[in-house]
Amino acid sequence: MPTRCSSLIKWILWSTTSKPEDRSNKTKTAGHPESVITRSLKTLKSALKPLSPEEALEEHLVLESIAWPKTPPLPSPLSLNNTSDPAHSTFTILPRKRGEQWYIGDKLEVMIKMYDFQGHPKKSGGDVLLARLHNLTLGAGAAGHITDYLNGTYSAVFSLLWEGSAQVILVHPSEAVTELRRMNKEEPDRIFFKSQFRSSLFTRTTTCNVCLRPTEQPVCNYTDLHTGEPWFCYKPTNLSCNARISNYNGGYKKNLTTMEKLFQRGVNMKVSIPASGPASVTILPKQKGVSYKITKKLLGIGGESKPSGYYYQGVWRALDGSTVQQFNTSSAITQCLKGKVVHMYGDSTMRQWFEYLNASLPDLKEFNLHSPKSIGPLMALDYANNIFVTHRAHGPPLRTVNVPSMELHYIANELDNVVGGSNTVVVFGIWAHFDNFPIEFYIRRLMSIRRAVVRLLSRAPGTVVVIRTGNPKSFTPSGAFVNSDWYTFQRLKALRAVFKGFNVHLVDAWEMVLAHHLPHNMHPQPPIIKNMINVLLSYICPQKVG
Repeated sequence: MPTRCSSLIKWILWSTTSKPEDRSNKTKTAGHPESVITRSLKTLKSALKPLSPEEALEEHLVLESIAWPKTPPLPSPLSLNNTSDPAHSTFTILPRKRGEQWYIGDKLEVMIKMYDFQGHPKKSGGDVLLARLHNLTLGAGAAGHITDYLNGTYSAVFSLLWEGSAQVILVHPSEAVTELRRMNKEEPDRIFFKSQFRSSLFTRTTTCNVCLRPTEQPVCNYTDLHTGEPWFCYKPTNLSCNARISNYNGGYKKNLTTMEKLFQRGVNMKVSIPASGPASVTILPKQKGVSYKITKKLLGIGGESKPSGYYYQGVWRALDGSTVQQFNTSSAITQCLKGKVVHMYGDSTMRQWFEYLNASLPDLKEFNLHSPKSIGPLMALDYANNIFVTHRAHGPPLRTVNVPSMELHYIANELDNVVGGSNTVVVFGIWAHFDNFPIEFYIRRLMSIRRAVVRLLSRAPGTVVVIRTGNPKSFTPSGAFVNSDWYTFQRLKALRAVFKGFNVHLVDAWEMVLAHHLPHNMHPQPPIIKNMINVLLSYICPQKVG
């Protein structure tokens, strides 16, 4: 039975753009005496409002900007014979024009040709590829920009800043993307959540989610009145919707696909593609009389390739003309944060930053609020230096242990309670728990947060706002349907599009993990986190010019 996500998506956008008084009492959350109980989400259709022209246009433009090439339909039973095979595929470093030497500042282009398991060239695009240039001796690495020519041929472009070796990885064949798309469309509730309801007599547990499949069982509507973010639970027998006390990850649905062959470690999932010829290049210092500097041409600005930075000697360096300062001591970090209030919101990858600062600053003492570590709130204070750092998890969907439902706060609502100012820093990262839902749902969450950011910056223009992007990670074959890098990359592109042109700063965790020699991980290892914190602190305390 299909879920009502398509209807919910339209309703979400209406409720985030309308005023609370414009909606009926049916959208009141539990905690209000008139918490709604519906027999089915079908009843929401009567309350749907059309998108505003501005929101509809923006959604269209965002979806258009992140559109992935069409991928082939999947036959049943499935054979790998005609699917992309990294072992048969190759990449080739294209020679410089007229066979000249490579110099620092040149652009290196790698041509990638995909073949199937029978050795036949692929005729269409849509494969998920990652590329990087690296030199372990120099502690250097940079991500490459992939272009899909939609005919089985791809290119990866790098800015040559040092000599190194190219690496190309097939994350998923195009055929796997077909299945990943289907899963998000047909099985958005494959991760489900539970809530406990309690009275003086007994406790009940029911299933909750953004989308619930229609049954005869009544539904409690916990949609947030201010943001319009939807959340529903099946109503427990003989208990009020107001009796809800907790929320937790209920588990994962299994046996949802017959296409397991498309997700095999060492075969067609996160497998390196071999080079046809040399995989490395030797470059010479810049030519005499030739001025070398980071230019728009080198960055690819005006085209599609816009790398954010690279590693050299293990240190991340920006390619936008800004300087990433090195905060190598606790005193340097303390000096930057002195007198600052830093509010962090998001998932566990954001909490990782809170924990890093807490561990790095001996005078920053965490205050025990007896709150669940997984969601917070967490709080740390350096009284002598007037540094205050907090962390709170974002609102549902959030895969976590059993936590009080009243502690689940939406980022937009939290931002509306921040006074802001030149001594206030707001940092958020929201991505890892949205992969299994339709991309439209994630876009609307970002739009809701962006509206709150705009309100914050309007009342307190000096506030520094920083966003952590998602990053590549390791995942199992079954985990691909929850944590695939393709899902994350699509949401990265959506985040960039939604916040483009706004006064916010991005920490490009995607490139910082991809360019590093350490393995991909949902929670990057300390050397990468240290570089991310250096980027964050450089936004907070930019280098003074002159």
